This record gives sequence, C-alpha cells and structure tokens, in this order.
Amino acid sequence: MKLTYTPEQQSFRLEVREWLAANVPKEKLPTYDTKAGFELHREWERKLHQAGYSMVMWPKEYGGRGCDLIDWLIFEEEYYGAGAPGRVNQNGQLLLGSTLLEFGTPAQKAQFLPRMASSDDMWAQAWSEPNAGSDMANISSKALLDGDHYILNGQKTWSTRAIYADWAFGLFRSEVGSKRHHGLSFLMVPLDAEGVTIRPIKALDGEDAFAEIFFDNVKVPVEHRIGDEGKGWHVAMATAGFERGLLLRSPARFQQPVRKLVQLYRDNKASADRDPSIGVAVAKCWSDAEAYALSAYNTVGRLNSGAKIGAESSLNKVFWSELDLLIHQTAMNILGATGELLASGSLAQEQAYWLNGFLFAQAGPIYAGSNEIQRNIVAERMLGLPR
Repeated sequence: MKLTYTPEQQSFRLEVREWLAANVPKEKLPTYDTKAGFELHREWERKLHQAGYSMVMWPKEYGGRGCDLIDWLIFEEEYYGAGAPGRVNQNGQLLLGSTLLEFGTPAQKAQFLPRMASSDDMWAQAWSEPNAGSDMANISSKALLDGDHYILNGQKTWSTRAIYADWAFGLFRSEVGSKRHHGLSFLMVPLDAEGVTIRPIKALDGEDAFAEIFFDNVKVPVEHRIGDEGKGWHVAMATAGFERGLLLRSPARFQQPVRKLVQLYRDNKASADRDPSIGVAVAKCWSDAEAYALSAYNTVGRLNSGAKIGAESSLNKVFWSELDLLIHQTAMNILGATGELLASGSLAQEQAYWLNGFLFAQAGPIYAGSNEIQRNIVAERMLGLPR
C-alpha cells in the first residue's frame, strides 16, 4: 500500500511543520501531573488554538479548522515528529468533544466545545469506581432527578488529571433499582461544585496523575446530560469507541518512539546484538507501527465513506497498547541496567525518556478497558464465538 497526498494535503503538512518548527518550546515542559506543568501545558494548548491547530478536524464554529481526518493524521505525524508537548486536554477534546459532536444538543455544542478547543475548560474522565473498573456496567454512583437538577452521590476513582481539571464527565445511575447498563445517564459535572471532594492518587513515577472524586449531594443541571435520560450507556460506548479507536492514540504516537528505538539500537548495536532477540523485536516494533499507520488510513477512508467504527475498536486498542509495551520493553532491554536511572541522575538524559515511557506503557492494557475484556468483545462481536 502506497500513500499519496493531494497538493492541498502536502501544503497543509508544510504549513504545520513550519509553524511547529517556529513555536515548539525549546525546553521540555514539566510534567502536566504537577500544577505548574499543567498550567504551562494549558498555555501551550491556547497557543495551538490561536493558530488554528488545537482541534483541526472540528467545525470552525466550535473552535476547529474544518479539516477531515486525513488532515488530522497528517497533523499528528508532524506534531509528534516535532517533539511537541503532550496534549493535556485530550480526554476532553478527543473523547468528550467527539461525543458532543455526535450526541450533544446545539446549545451544548455552543457552550462547551469552543472553551474545550481553547482549553479554557480542562476535562477529566470520571468512569471507574471502586467496584466498576473494566466492568463499567457495575456503576453505583447515583444521579437522582430533583426538578431541573440531578443530585449526585457516590465515588469515582482513577480519574486522570482530575486534581487540576475544571470539569469531569461520566456515567451515573439515574434510575432507582436499575441494573447493569440500564438506567445510566451521561453527565458533565463542574469540579468546583459544592459537595465535590477530590483526593490525589500517585502514579508509578510518584506524580499525582490520578484522583478519586467524591460526590456529596452535588447539584448538576439537567441540561448537562448528554443524550436521553437513562440511555447513557449508548453514549458512553461511543465515547469508549473514540478512546479505543484512532482518536486517543494516533499512529504517530508510536511511529516517533519507534524511530528513536531504531536509533537507540544502532547506537548500542554491539552490546544489543549479544541477544539476537533484541534486533528481531526492534524490527517487529517498526513493522507494527507502520502497519498500524496504514490501518489507520484505511479506517479513515472507510469513515469518510460513511462507515462507523464498531467492535473493531477493541482490536485496535489491544494492538496499540501491546505495541507500546513492546517498544519500551525493547528499549529497556537495549539499555540494560542504565535504563533504570531516574530522571534526576546525571547520566539519565535519554534513559529517563525510555523509563518514563516504560512505566506509562504498563497501564496501556488496563485503561480504555482492560485487554482481557477487549478480547472478549472481539471474540463475541467480531468472530461470533459463544460466550
């Protein structure tokens, strides 16, 4: 398969490349799992928005550029190739934003999307609960209707960047006595509302990457519900499809570290080749990243023709999460003991990049729905195997 681009797409690529070359910070921003780093990333997001690059595939009236998904793939390739900062508001922009575009009312789109594109509002995803992780249908946090408001009570956990975010979105049980995926509503909740308590949870690297959120009689207007009352499961599954499919993890996210991995292998070839499996793993990482990219272009072609992403998003998620693991495990195998140096170590310039990526990659088979659950979905819905 050979990709060819139109003159307009080539021009867009050049425009993006030149802007990034002139504007990407020369020094790496602090992690967005700190307050200072979070705010610096918010400022970067605003700069992207002002240049028209925050959400290139959104309609212009909502803060986007009106591009198609091919242009988005091109933008992602240039963005990661330039070593630009991580996208701190991706849960809002890529997941909730896509959900609002499909299910939101005109008023909701006008209220939330422009502020999301500019990162004036930062969003956290509030799915998981202590007894509802991969089994999201087991949600017990309640949202009881009281006039023109819901009253929320319950707890969410593992909510990424909820410590510093302005809003959260998630599922709540809104019908008394309902079970499993019935009687759930999809709500957007301001995190500064009275009755909301947020407690940080440290990640493997020691930073406050997650939080648990407690709701104690929190009032949320009915107009902050996306979709119909009690029909939130359908909306949430669309959001999960965006998360597991292309939007959360574009191919460029893996192509760029694979290029670094190949260079790391070349720089350490004499020692790496003592274990023949390392060279094989590097080759597999490269070929898998390229295969994922070609598959993404194929998927975008189908979407542009009116198709929908269904259960195959689960297959996609298993592939990219395991590719991420393989890339970083291979890098650690090449580096050997020096790969365990902390970022504070004087020799840990490149090693810190790989160690941080390795630690984060461990979560890949868990977040966005555990890979065990995704394999069940593939078996039942794609292969037609019995339960």
